[in-house]
Amino acid sequence: MDWKHIELDGTVQPLLARIDAKRNRLAQARPISGAALQRIKSESALEWTYNSNGIEGNTLTLQETRLVLQDGITVKGKSLREHFEAVNHQEAIEYIELIAKPTYQLSEYDILHTHALVLDKIEKDFAGRFRNSGVRITGANFTPPNARKVYDYVHELMEWVNEGSADLHPIIRATVFHHRFVWIHPFFDGNGRTVRLLFNLLLMKHGYPPAIILRSDRKKYYNALNMANEGRYDKLVLLVCQAVERGLDIYLSNLDDYADEYKPISQIVEETQAPYGQEYLSLLARRGAIDAYKEGNVWYTRQQSVTEYMTNRKRKRKVATS
Repeated sequence: MDWKHIELDGTVQPLLARIDAKRNRLAQARPISGAALQRIKSESALEWTYNSNGIEGNTLTLQETRLVLQDGITVKGKSLREHFEAVNHQEAIEYIELIAKPTYQLSEYDILHTHALVLDKIEKDFAGRFRNSGVRITGANFTPPNARKVYDYVHELMEWVNEGSADLHPIIRATVFHHRFVWIHPFFDGNGRTVRLLFNLLLMKHGYPPAIILRSDRKKYYNALNMANEGRYDKLVLLVCQAVERGLDIYLSNLDDYADEYKPISQIVEETQAPYGQEYLSLLARRGAIDAYKEGNVWYTRQQSVTEYMTNRKRKRKVATS
């Protein structure tokens, strides 16, 4: 598998262009008011912790995670480890936010320190240390490399991120890093949470908000990683793009001039009597063909996005028949 040279289908570039237009709009709108910015960052960190830990099996609900992090309350019936996982992840986010500068270069120290924060108070013997024996991953279609090769693979990946991938779009670079890190599997435990912190560090240095992989997309996420193991990155790139765009939409929704609010696709269909049904528009959303984001199991979009898709489709049909 040549992970340094990937091929993506033609649907990716328009999606990246749409995301970058939103990032640029957000950059032009800054600074966002202090109270609004703090609220967004606080809610984002809460969602990030809830979803990332949930992907790994933590059973705390979003509200329970809020109680643990914001009120310092222990939740009856939940293990001590699950409480520590929430607190640790929050502290790791604070560290990532601290070092996410435009000039940042990924380092071994930050990889190990982030992992140490993730496993602090849980598995101190392994926290911040590369594994020294083999591991197997249940449900994965690969076996991680021999432990003796971990250090060299990690440093090869760091060099590629910092110096050897300048020609790649930042989102593509972060996505490939995410996959390659999972493939190396440098730690005994905590690999998933650590990589979702580090790959967001790579995105945030370029002005993107955190890309939060939803726990409801866990199966889709693991399937996308397995496909990437076979050299097919399209599904993983799409999943990351959708997560980045969702984060941008949350920030932009707090701007006074951000009109045409997002609504559930079912509501858009009902209100506008669009020629496309809910199932078809949901399919377009999943493929990234229209501007949309997902909350739970519900897709949200804008009437403007549906109108633009219809217009472009008519234009292409006209060109094809002329």
